[in-house]
Amino acid sequence: MLTKSSTESVRQRNSGLVLAALRRHGALAHTEISDYTQLSSATVSAITADLEKSEIIERSEQQAASGRGRPRVLFRPRRDCGYLIVVIISSDAVQYSLVDYAGKLIDRFSEGRSHDPAGAPAFAAAVKEGLERILQRSRISQERVLLISISSKGLVNAAEPVLLWSPIFGTDRIDFESLLRPEWQARVILDNETLLVAAALGAHEENVKGADFRSLAALSLGHSIGLGIVRRGANGGHETSAPNFGHMLHTPNGGLCRCGTKGCIEAYAGFYAILRTAFEVPVDTIPAKFVPVSELDKIAARARQGHRMSAFAFRQAGLALGNGLSRMLSMTERMPVAITGPGTRYYDLLRQGIEEGLGQSHLVRLEGMPELRVVADEQNLVFEGHLNRALALLDEDILGGGSQVGLERSA
Repeated sequence: MLTKSSTESVRQRNSGLVLAALRRHGALAHTEISDYTQLSSATVSAITADLEKSEIIERSEQQAASGRGRPRVLFRPRRDCGYLIVVIISSDAVQYSLVDYAGKLIDRFSEGRSHDPAGAPAFAAAVKEGLERILQRSRISQERVLLISISSKGLVNAAEPVLLWSPIFGTDRIDFESLLRPEWQARVILDNETLLVAAALGAHEENVKGADFRSLAALSLGHSIGLGIVRRGANGGHETSAPNFGHMLHTPNGGLCRCGTKGCIEAYAGFYAILRTAFEVPVDTIPAKFVPVSELDKIAARARQGHRMSAFAFRQAGLALGNGLSRMLSMTERMPVAITGPGTRYYDLLRQGIEEGLGQSHLVRLEGMPELRVVADEQNLVFEGHLNRALALLDEDILGGGSQVGLERSA
């Protein structure tokens, strides 16, 4: 029994390597799979035959450019092996995306999120309606959906898909697992949004630097302030985390934050905080739940024209961010910082304060300013982070019961 179990474990691991190579590099020929996975030709042949029989992957033929000779046989994940739904919750909207097993986007729509006084219960009902709607639009049954991947800003339970606290609903918890049972049998996962951004950026960085990649931080600027950190793990994989950066203390008994405490980084660097400072509103004023980007654009335009308080508001925001980053780097290590989110459009106004705040760190004074880079397309990174994690989990689930997949699909 031990030998059989060990053999099956090795086979599943090798099958996972094959699927990971197909996900990372696209359709591959037999020899290319062997090169990327370092598996023998015989092992690759056995695995691809088994995965194809189980309808997990499919083959296609590519004719040589010259038109002569035998066509190349390419393998790729089978699109209709199953489906996943990605739900991205932001301050003013919820985006739903339907994706097939090959990672191809099938359908997507967004719904504006009204700030309903009913709070979390009304929102939970709207999410269930959104999930049903995206399936109806594509005429796919619930049984074909294998995984639902959800993200939000805020604090999430590391073990279960429970939103513990968010800038949208405060302390009103949402248990997405309980919400969707028993109607949905799909696996449900929940992640912090900026953690997914960091994971996606880490994958990009590793593609460029290979084994030289060590770590990277993603700082998200907007209505909320988020931070994600990705590091190369001891086994060669990536370790990601999302510390509660926006609600770290910046100034004792300072400005009132949306979390209800005083002096948080977000209370000086979030959109509502910049608005409050620019108009010289008392710092203990209850923060606005949502500030349109158009309002921040007006403040930024005045700042660039030399308006003192508008420029001061952005500088104070930058200083709070820089101080927070300096503390983070002191507790971790010097690493590049990718700045993302809608607030990147004001980076020219924030940069001086960020660098001033970072410069107060002993580590930065000794080793120099970390690399700061602006990455504008945060939404695509969030979606990419969803796919990377969700498809890897799907592969694990399917390979765990891989021998039954073909039978279940053809039943």
